[in-house]
Amino acid sequence: MARDTDVLVLGGGSTGAGVARDLARRGVDVTLVEQGNLTHGTTGRMHGLLHSGGRYAVSDQASASECIEENRVLREIASHCVEETGGLFVKRPEDDESYFQEKLAGCRECNIPTEVLTGREAREVEPYLARDVEKAIAVPDGAVDPFRLVVANAVDAENHGARIETHAEVVDVLVEGGTDSPASTADGGSDEDRGDVVGVAVEHRAGTGNRVHGVPGEREEITAEYVVNATGAWAGQVGAMAGVDVEVRPSKGVMTVMNVRQVDTVVNRCRPKGDADILVPHETTAILGTTDEEVADPAEYPEEGWEVDLVIDELAELVPILSEARTIRSFWGVRPLYEPPEVGSTDPTDITRDYFLLDHEERDGLRGMSSIVGGKFTTYRMMAEEISDHVCDQLGVRASCSTADEALPGSEHPARLDAAMDDYGLKSPIARRSGQRLGSRAEDVLSVDGPNPVVCDCEAVTRAEVSDAIAQSGSDLNAVRIRTRASMGNCQGGLCCHRLANVLGATYPEDTTRAAWDELLDERWKGHRHALWGEQLSQAALNAFLHATTMNRDHDPAGRHPTGADGSAPGDDATGSAPPPVDVDFAAFDDGTVGDGGRSGDDGRRASDDGGA
Repeated sequence: MARDTDVLVLGGGSTGAGVARDLARRGVDVTLVEQGNLTHGTTGRMHGLLHSGGRYAVSDQASASECIEENRVLREIASHCVEETGGLFVKRPEDDESYFQEKLAGCRECNIPTEVLTGREAREVEPYLARDVEKAIAVPDGAVDPFRLVVANAVDAENHGARIETHAEVVDVLVEGGTDSPASTADGGSDEDRGDVVGVAVEHRAGTGNRVHGVPGEREEITAEYVVNATGAWAGQVGAMAGVDVEVRPSKGVMTVMNVRQVDTVVNRCRPKGDADILVPHETTAILGTTDEEVADPAEYPEEGWEVDLVIDELAELVPILSEARTIRSFWGVRPLYEPPEVGSTDPTDITRDYFLLDHEERDGLRGMSSIVGGKFTTYRMMAEEISDHVCDQLGVRASCSTADEALPGSEHPARLDAAMDDYGLKSPIARRSGQRLGSRAEDVLSVDGPNPVVCDCEAVTRAEVSDAIAQSGSDLNAVRIRTRASMGNCQGGLCCHRLANVLGATYPEDTTRAAWDELLDERWKGHRHALWGEQLSQAALNAFLHATTMNRDHDPAGRHPTGADGSAPGDDATGSAPPPVDVDFAAFDDGTVGDGGRSGDDGRRASDDGGA
């Protein structure tokens, strides 16, 4: 029976996109489905560390060796996504000297380059380190942009014929055949015959974005010769749809984003496992992490203020200036941890960070599907290569992997970054940031006729970059955000979301543009609400004031000029959910006799001297 595609990849994070790219480059027909945007899950909620392996050099040397190997690969194939910051494991007076030596020896055993620095030498590298830091181990950690990297993998997969379908949630796994009686196996695997996985059913979700293949609300069955479950923390739920157990143990962790880079080097605390022990410079910010707490559901879990307080307080012991610094948002991610059920770890910090390929035919008697679980972002390409090799064996495909040698789109010509400074008629800092984001695509994107103004001041994103992202992702402004970093700076979109909507409005109708604008503001608020103190509270108040007074986003009746016979105004919600139309005394604004918007019945009271109404 003919199938819709050879291989169906479930999950649009780093591993899923990596598998789609690998298989597509081997000539396999691939379709990838993702329930949200690319990077919707764990990949889009990480601290951006490109591991040297140093963090695992004592506790998990197999993972450490994989990390340093892939660290070197990604610096070559994804240079426009990686910043070579270097890393430090720093020791405070109360930290164990024997563990410091154990860390140093472990790094050397895993072939991780190291250098021991005195406290003074470490402060020469990072001046804001605490004065009592005694010494440090320098390692080749780096910072990586997960959004840019995953999009580049997806683009390369599409360039080689893959179908990438976002906003398509898997609602069922299609299984044919299977018997209740045992079926013998020669390899010692499962003695059950659970049938053949032949595809999945997806529901195309409503929202903005490209809708090339599916219509929002539509259910589609996609059949395939083979299915790869690369859904990370959701792998257990997908496995259950197919009738098999995938024992993923989701573990949440908080990341807190600072307004500037307090450090330019990754700073780790050199101590055994613990919370709040890493600070990663990332683009224009620094990201503090993290905690490690097991949760039952990767989509529903508490986001608690004490976690934010913990990472700031603990890391301020390493970098004291953090205690006075401005926090712009916090977010939580869920690690897709996995260990064989017989291990039985009770503490999530004890669970290996290694990855596992689960062949469900061998393991469960279910043909046509495998799951890839565990692992880390740094090793995504290695994981994708292993499962792609396995899938090709199943399909009889003899092509070999090329992803370790072929640069991702944007990284083909790294020297192009150095020339970007003086090109395209942009001011030098803008050119540098644009060149870093776009890599070897910079010339194609930025060579436009006419003006190319900056749309997002915080992140130095130009209109040409925004237009290019819209061409890739359609009307989804959150997809534009992950491609450009627009709205991810200090103002958290307060000063640029409407500008992004304006660029979008040149291509899409008003209702689509307004819906995309609303979705972007909602997403920004989710993390912003965890940082409402000090200067960032003032920023949030400024955002609200500007949006209310210039765009009437608070739906104040004074902004609703009656134009129809029924008093309705342009843009009123036809469903009736908007405030009812009112008569407005606009002269009241001119003579200053009223204080609440000039509504009928206003008694003219103003705010009192002490700030009360």
